[in-house]
This record gives sequence, structure tokens and C-alpha cells, in this order.
Amino acid sequence: MRKVFQAELHHLGEQLVEMSVLVSQAIEKASTALHTVDLELAQEVISQDARIDFLQNDLDERAIEILALQSPVASDLRTIVASLRMSASLERMGDLARHVARLTRLRYPAAAIPERLSGTFREFSDLDQAIAGKVTHLLAERDLDLAHQISVHNNRVNELHAGVFTALAADDWNEPAARTVDVALASRYFERFADHGVSVAFKVNYLVSGEWQPARKTP
Repeated sequence: MRKVFQAELHHLGEQLVEMSVLVSQAIEKASTALHTVDLELAQEVISQDARIDFLQNDLDERAIEILALQSPVASDLRTIVASLRMSASLERMGDLARHVARLTRLRYPAAAIPERLSGTFREFSDLDQAIAGKVTHLLAERDLDLAHQISVHNNRVNELHAGVFTALAADDWNEPAARTVDVALASRYFERFADHGVSVAFKVNYLVSGEWQPARKTP
């Protein structure tokens, strides 16, 4: 029975990695669609989000079944509860990538982001993609140095997010209301995506170290 139980726990970890891979692909495609105004690619992200949702539901059902049938304690219980919470964060990251894709679809054939902020949003994209990739490796390898790197990336995302709202409030901002809303929403989507990546990183740190804090303090 113990071998079966450990195999079930291992499978939960594999499902988290699979979800993370799909999330990483989603934010990459959604970002590309946003910057290139690619309607077909945006639609692909929107359609494929259902797979992430399915995996979350399946993982959560398995985790609840393990809790009910195995009555785990100590580190095993911590693993199951953390898996439930990480699956929720990963599912939300998939939703946020889908939101970026929907914004692209909504404004097609026009670009949702004005040229003056294109550099900012390309950096947003690069950072979120880096976070997503590191989350996948962190889940697979449990290397806590990756958790620190994710936090550093997130700090920069927060700076960009604040900078966007500074730009929106500037006297020389003369974009129409609809585009202003698009920019504010897109910035929020990228910022929240990064936050959920940090949330996953904290939980992996908790599983490895037993401490509820980042692997390292970010300066």
C-alpha cells in the first residue's frame, strides 16, 4: 500500500509539471499574439486553456481522494495540500494568458498596445515567460535557487506595472478610453501572472524546507 501511495504522490507532481508546461506555452503564444496581432494564435491560446482546466480538476479530485482514503500526515499531508494550492495558481496563470489572448482578439485587426508602450510590454512578456519556464523547472527539480530567481523577475514586473500607470496618468497620454483600458488590463494580467508564479515558488520552498518564506530574501 505504501508503494501505491507514493506512486500517487509522484503522479500529482507529474501533473503539476504538465500543467506548468502548458501554462508556459500559453503565455508565450499569448504574448506573441499580442505583439504581432495574430488572431489565429490568440484563438489557439483561448481554446487550449480547457486542457489546463481539465488537469486542475483531475489533480484536485485525485488529491482529495488520497486525503480521504490514505489519511496522510506530516510531510505527505503537506505535499498534498500544497499540490492543491499550486494547481489553483497554475490554472489561474493559464486564465491570465487566455485573458491576454482575448484582448488581442477583441481589438483585432488593431493592436491592443500603443507603440509607445510596446517595449514595456515586450519586457513584461519576456519576464513572464522566464517565470513560467523557471516554475516548470522548479516543480520538476526542487532547486530553490530558481525560487529566488522567480522573485527577482517578479520585482521587475512590479516596477513595469507601476510604470504603466505612471504613463497612463501623464499629461501627454492622449490615447482613447478603450485603449487606455486595454493597456491597464494587459498590465494587470502580466503582473498577476508573475504573482501566481511567485506563489508556486513559495509553496515549493515550503515543501522542501518546511519554512513558509522565499528561498532567499530579495534585496
